[in-house]
Formats: sequence, C-alpha cells, structure tokens
Amino acid sequence: MDAEARKMVGNLRLVLLGPPGSGKGTQAERLAKTFQVSWISTGEMLRQAVVADGELGQRIAGILRSGNLVDDATMAEVVSERLTQPDVEAGFILDGFPRTISQADTLSRILREAGETLTCVLSIDVPEKELVKRILGRNRADDREIVIQNRLAVYREKTEPLIEYYKGFGLLQSINGDQPMDAVTEEMTAKLAVAV
Repeated sequence: MDAEARKMVGNLRLVLLGPPGSGKGTQAERLAKTFQVSWISTGEMLRQAVVADGELGQRIAGILRSGNLVDDATMAEVVSERLTQPDVEAGFILDGFPRTISQADTLSRILREAGETLTCVLSIDVPEKELVKRILGRNRADDREIVIQNRLAVYREKTEPLIEYYKGFGLLQSINGDQPMDAVTEEMTAKLAVAV
C-alpha cells in the first residue's frame, strides 16, 4: 500500500473475528505491516502470562488446556492495559478480543473513554471441516481433536453472536477465508479501503 492510501486509512482500529484455524493471526500480522499499526494478539498476551508462571498465568494455563475462554474480567484487564501503550496511538488490529458480547461492550467502553470508536470488524469465514484439518496440521500440544471440537463449540456459542452484534452497528465485513492466503489478504485490504 502506498503512502497516500495509508494516509486515507488514518487511525485504523480493527477487530478480527474468526474461529480457531481461520488464519486470524497470520492475516492480522500482514495487515499490521500493510497499514503500519500495532497487531494486538490476545492469545500471545495470554501465552506470555502462562510462560511467566505467576498466579494469573497458572489460572490461564488451566483454562486454555480445557479449551474454554478466559473470563471476561481478566481479558478486559489485559486488553485495557494494552490499549494504553504508546504504540497503539497510530491504530491497532485486535486479534482474539472481543470473544463475547460482554467483552465487545467492554471494548466499546474502553474506546469511548479514549474518545475513539472501531473503524471496522472483519469476520473470516471457513468451513468447519477445513478448520479441523488446519488445526491438526499445526501439531501443537493443545491441538488434539477433542480439544479442537470443544474450542469450535465454544466459538459457536460465545463468539459467533458477535457477527450479528457488529452487523447491528454497521461495522461488519465478511471475508472468505477458504481461499489462498494472499487472496484473503487482498480481500481484507479491499474491504478495509471501502470501510474507511
């Protein structure tokens, strides 16, 4: 993206939605480089807390092993603190938050208090069979099929309602995630250009 197009985007504040295995992290990283904004991966923040092995990290580790979501209060605390860092002043891409309607309300409050609003929400759609195949192919310790099925069920129950939630605010754009990686990036970039 050239400098003029980047200037048009301004202070991008983007939420990426999508089930586990949809490629949110990969696409968030690419978009962050393109638009020169911070990529905020809540999954990475949680993994760092686990590695630090404090009380919070141990609690989070147990939740992640079970495939469940970290509670809203803990996530709100983690994200609220992160959004006060200087690197997000130029904009950000949130990957992994919000995951519930309650978290979405919290994010709206955090942004409102800072005098900001979301620019856009992109939702990556991928068939479930493809998601399972992708996740199993990563060969990570927590990627056993029973855990994957639980994570997908939790996504459907807790996070999928955000699609209608953000549609109601006119912020949602759907992305076909069942295509080559570069094509997904191109579709996202094109829809962001229209959204801003």
